[in-house]
Amino acid sequence: MAAKRVLVACGNGVATSTVVASKVKDYCAQKGINIQVTQCKMLELHGKANDYDLVITSGKFSDPDIKTPIIMAINLLTGINEQATLDKIVDALKD
Repeated sequence: MAAKRVLVACGNGVATSTVVASKVKDYCAQKGINIQVTQCKMLELHGKANDYDLVITSGKFSDPDIKTPIIMAINLLTGINEQATLDKIVDALKD
């Protein structure tokens, strides 16, 4: 099965998206889900998001032109309800 393409976005596309991407990669690997992760800035989402299977952000984001599912994963930085967010991400990638 081909890897699912996941786009992880944060304010500057570096620090917090690296933490989020790492946790998502590790959890998906545990669940046997093959993913390919790309990181970017939230400002780049409009032009990139529709090329991916799932978008994960570290903050609130909405754009009516983006058809790809978007999951806000601030919980992966705070640790509060982290498991629920990881499960939501895995469920979104199973389809």
